[in-house]
Amino acid sequence: MATAAQKIILSPSRDIPFNKLVLSQSNVRRVKAGVSVEELAEDIARRGTLLQSLNVRPVLDARGDETDMYEVPAGGRRYQALAILVKQKRLARTAPVPCVVRDPSTSILAEDDSLAENTQRVPLHPLDQFRAFYDMRRKGMSEEEIAAAFFTTAQVVKQRLRLASVSPTLLDIYAEDGMKLEELMAFTVNPDHARQEQVWETVQTSHNRQPWYIRQLLTETTVPATDKRALFIGIETYEQAGGSVLRDLFQTDGGGWLQDPALLDRLVGEKLKTLADEIAAEGWKWIAVDTDLPYGYDQGLRALDFTLVDLNDDERAAREALREEYERIEAEYSEADELPDEIDQRLGEIETALEAFEKRPVIYDPADIARGGVFISVDRDGEPVVDRGYVRPEDETLVGVDDPDGEAETTGTEVAAAGTVQRAVITIDGQSAEPEDDDEEDVIKPLPERLVTELTAHRTLALRDAVGANPQVAFTALLHKLVRDTFQRTGTSGASLQASVNHVFFREQGKDLAETAYAKSVTQRHEDWKADLPADEDALWDWLAVLDDASRMALLAHCVSYGINALYERPNPYSGSGVSQSGLDRRMAEADRLARATGLDMVDVGFRPTVENYLGRVTKPRILAAVREGAGERAAQLVDHLKKGDMAKEAERLLADSGWLPEPLRLIDYDEPTTSDASEGEAETALPAFLAGEDED
Repeated sequence: MATAAQKIILSPSRDIPFNKLVLSQSNVRRVKAGVSVEELAEDIARRGTLLQSLNVRPVLDARGDETDMYEVPAGGRRYQALAILVKQKRLARTAPVPCVVRDPSTSILAEDDSLAENTQRVPLHPLDQFRAFYDMRRKGMSEEEIAAAFFTTAQVVKQRLRLASVSPTLLDIYAEDGMKLEELMAFTVNPDHARQEQVWETVQTSHNRQPWYIRQLLTETTVPATDKRALFIGIETYEQAGGSVLRDLFQTDGGGWLQDPALLDRLVGEKLKTLADEIAAEGWKWIAVDTDLPYGYDQGLRALDFTLVDLNDDERAAREALREEYERIEAEYSEADELPDEIDQRLGEIETALEAFEKRPVIYDPADIARGGVFISVDRDGEPVVDRGYVRPEDETLVGVDDPDGEAETTGTEVAAAGTVQRAVITIDGQSAEPEDDDEEDVIKPLPERLVTELTAHRTLALRDAVGANPQVAFTALLHKLVRDTFQRTGTSGASLQASVNHVFFREQGKDLAETAYAKSVTQRHEDWKADLPADEDALWDWLAVLDDASRMALLAHCVSYGINALYERPNPYSGSGVSQSGLDRRMAEADRLARATGLDMVDVGFRPTVENYLGRVTKPRILAAVREGAGERAAQLVDHLKKGDMAKEAERLLADSGWLPEPLRLIDYDEPTTSDASEGEAETALPAFLAGEDED
């Protein structure tokens, strides 16, 4: 006959007066961890109950009989919290305490119970904590009340509640340990659930699942609050105009991300236009406004002379007093190893005040103002930059204004002197915005000519840097030019020595050109040489004559490099201006020869196809072709369903390290141009393959 399994009998529970309880020495917890006992006491007082009973055992006397006292081996922190409340007279000493009473004859040790209670507890999942906070907030508790109840900060509560902005799909993935908490928190930066899920699909197939990368993908269509445009107008102005800001509660975000770039650009344009109108009242002929002035924006222009406004007697006296104070302090502390903080601060204040005296207003001749212009921009700190006093070559000759009576001609100088203020021509963002062409056709259309010109500006500047750093190639290029002039008689005119370098300027260029490594390299090399050259032109020959050979070669290379021209421009066979087809062919062939000689590779010098400089400017078939060439067919299939804007952004990521280049930047083997008896005006105007059939942009 089978014996029935013995049923488990649980230990009984009952209320025991607090003064009948003592803390057991069998409690295994010795080190403080988690919520403090004081905070636990406050929580018990707020709730008016223990959420978990104490585990107690009867205290036995010397004969092994039970007494009316009980020891607490499991629940010592709760016991200590109750003791604090009793000491504070907020709880009676005889108050009943819910306890589970263990049979003293049990074979389970008291230390066993204490250890099990502390080790078998499962910490609350962060998602469960978020849901609990969310329910309490929904039922009327404020964030501050929730924070006070759980002895945390309101910021932590806000962070947990912010997880509500994450897609339920992603929350389920996190609950199943499919992603880390740090990754989940990164998704809170953008409340768009569809975009969150799209980014998750992207990072799943990527080797990079870092939180910063997730945030970057989620904010790529926004503008950081640290952007100079945002600093220029101010976040408050943007928000007052109806703009919204994404903020990250889990990371330092620098003020967040502005979600409406179009609104931001409009506000920036309006503020710059107001500033331009104020400056236009000074009588300038033109004002060019651009948040990003292009590289070499003042090249080819003449800087106007000006005079500084003199200091008055009071200002001179104040300046001298500051100088004397500065010299006195320096002399007094000349032997000190370290200046006291207040003295160091005072010296800084004096330096700032003295610098202010040097920044005096300037005065231009009214006649110069009538034909000159001003550049207005914004620096990286969001401060407006006004650069006055430039004359364009076409404005060098003043155009007369007919006298109303027909008796005399009034010059520009006389017009300005008479107090007549001309209306300035104001241009904002000199390059017109090109509409996005979300072409759904499968035909790869030719590249816009303007885009090709901008791309070849990159190549020209990079080639200029490469030649400037390679004296041997520069010497060969100059000698090549001289030999052609001497033996082929290609035409010379000008000074006594008909060898010259015509500086090539970039009238059409992308906004990123000035920030490239090769642009900065050319500028730095030029500034370094400029600092060494003698100011006196008569002394230049003697200075060059004693220069060592290596320095002479390096200087020659730098000067020759400014004549490098690898720019594409539409051939013009019908007039004397511009370049013919044969001339353009020769230009590109020689540019390739220089590139091969210097070892120039546009990838190596830092060019990467971006939305701004290429991918956002071409059609979808061209974007797909680029991805297919640079990242493979599988990558192209991953983006072929996207809209053009998203496709361009994803293509930028895929092509970042692929080494792919747009066609105008690739090294092409041209046939050496041959001499023809036909005039340049009769040359055939065949366009490159990537431009053939292109309409004017």
